[in-house]
Amino acid sequence: MADFVGAVDQGTTSTRFMVFDHGGREVARHQLEHAQILPRAGWVEHDPVEIWEQTRAVVETALSVSGLGAADLAALGVTNQRETTVVWNRRTGRPYHNAIVWQDTRTDRIAAALDRDARGGTIRRKAGLPPATYFSAGKLQWLLENVAGLRAAGESGEAVFGTVDSWLLWNLTGGPDGGQHVTDVTNASRTMLMNLETLDWDDELLSFFGVPRAMLPRIRPSADPVGYGVTRADGPLHREVALTGDLGDQQAATVGQVCFTPGSAKNTYGTGNFLLLNTGTEPVRSNHGLLTTVAYQFGAQPPVYALEGSIAVTGSAVQWLRDQLGVIADAERSEALARQVEDNGGVYFVPAFSGLFAPYWRSDARGVIVGLSRYNNAAHLARATLEAICYQTRDVVEAMEQDSGVRLDVLRADGGVTANELCMQIQADVLGVPVSKPVVAETTALGAAYAAGLAVGFWKSTDELVGNWSEARRWEPQWTGEQRAAGYGRWKKAVARTLDWIGPED
Repeated sequence: MADFVGAVDQGTTSTRFMVFDHGGREVARHQLEHAQILPRAGWVEHDPVEIWEQTRAVVETALSVSGLGAADLAALGVTNQRETTVVWNRRTGRPYHNAIVWQDTRTDRIAAALDRDARGGTIRRKAGLPPATYFSAGKLQWLLENVAGLRAAGESGEAVFGTVDSWLLWNLTGGPDGGQHVTDVTNASRTMLMNLETLDWDDELLSFFGVPRAMLPRIRPSADPVGYGVTRADGPLHREVALTGDLGDQQAATVGQVCFTPGSAKNTYGTGNFLLLNTGTEPVRSNHGLLTTVAYQFGAQPPVYALEGSIAVTGSAVQWLRDQLGVIADAERSEALARQVEDNGGVYFVPAFSGLFAPYWRSDARGVIVGLSRYNNAAHLARATLEAICYQTRDVVEAMEQDSGVRLDVLRADGGVTANELCMQIQADVLGVPVSKPVVAETTALGAAYAAGLAVGFWKSTDELVGNWSEARRWEPQWTGEQRAAGYGRWKKAVARTLDWIGPED
């Protein structure tokens, strides 16, 4: 058998290809950013063709630089930014529109209308999700209503829909020449169109959004030896490799962090933050603003569910300091700048650029910076930005403890922001529990590789994967209980200032 497994990790700001050995160690990587298209306030788009071209490039470059070839790969997995919506022509492969990104808020009126009547309750019960701009179905409805000729093409099956995993899998397996139109249960569970109990598209949910069933991909397990096909010889791998793993990025990180037992949890720090708690083989309904979602399904085994707290803007708030304000030259400088002050100087920043996600679900919210005085400087703003990442996580942790009755004794953290040691120390201080970072921090790609490898027997069981996990760093809380309570109380006051900013007149 080949010695490695590959993973395409298609994220909100970049695409990477990584290769792992049997011990879960990285042996190759290449990464490229793609353009963020912002046509107007609240709209966020990506070019699907650019994403596919970047995917081809990172695969080819990573293999070339490392001296590996497709023959060295036992299998290939895919993981992706979830909820981002792509519609393309099955015959030509051309997208009908730019991809509408999960952060996009143009569907706020669609979501609000659903939440005003009984349909909102049905969506919560069947899909485990609140009606919100975050999810794919409203974006697909918007495209069907605003792209000329799309509805007729969708009803005939010529136009097809998918999240980014479906777009990549279709292209990797041949595109217009026999490409497989598929997704997995984790991505399907983020659309508002899949029934959590049946793991299939639900006709009643489809009717709420006017979505033709002919547009939808087949739903398969996350680790599936036959469901996704093989790469084409004329693709970036230049030969056939089994495509056997597919998960949404946060579920992939849950697998990469080996959270296989009920009660285990991980938090991924990326463009946004995503905290998932394994709840076992029965879905747990949230009463405190969390999402019920599929965590993973391996082959014919029952699906495993999770409670999730999704936060829209965390790492991207640091990018905002860099790109929009010019406060820092690069994201890494945020730590050095924030270390110039001992605390936030009374400044709180709530980056509700796309409204507030969990546990508030308020699309009317917008970002605020409060507590400013002449005393404050750029270092205080940088510190407040890092604290915003951590306070938003505490909001979700508190909701999760109320829903599950499980109190965290340690938070497993992964993702790019974990390189910021000050931010991780603040996180431990704000939560009052240790924060643990694994040796392989890019657990999203690792989880996709694990799913793909399990499907073909490269790894025999999840016990092998648990044995691969090891801790690289741990941060212990340093704040007193009084400091923690005072800071969180002021954070909650700041959050209240964001609400009711966007009204019907907007």
